[in-house]
Amino acid sequence: QVQLVESGGGLVQAGGSLRLSCAASGRTFSSYDMGWFRQAPGKERESVAVISWSGSSTYYGDSVKGRFTISRDNAKNAIDLQMNSLKPEDTAVYYCSAQLKSSTYWGQGTQVTVSS
Repeated sequence: QVQLVESGGGLVQAGGSLRLSCAASGRTFSSYDMGWFRQAPGKERESVAVISWSGSSTYYGDSVKGRFTISRDNAKNAIDLQMNSLKPEDTAVYYCSAQLKSSTYWGQGTQVTVSS
């Protein structure tokens, strides 16, 4: 089992940057594909970015391509999400996830608010 704790959320003006971090427990962290998802009020949770267990493959949602960068450090059991050129529509609760085969684990979420 993996436990995930996000940090780094907050309030930022449009055009600004934030860096989210996710710290994971467990000895098998390097086996998990990791990702960031977000959910805005009244909307479904959507995938923001995903990184493979080795870090060799990444996926980005269309709305964040070119602005967000996901990275991982398997030695530190952590992933980050660098968010640049933030827009008000990026406002949401951001969740860290870990997936291995049919098991998916979630963090508690961190709020990101982008003011116009």
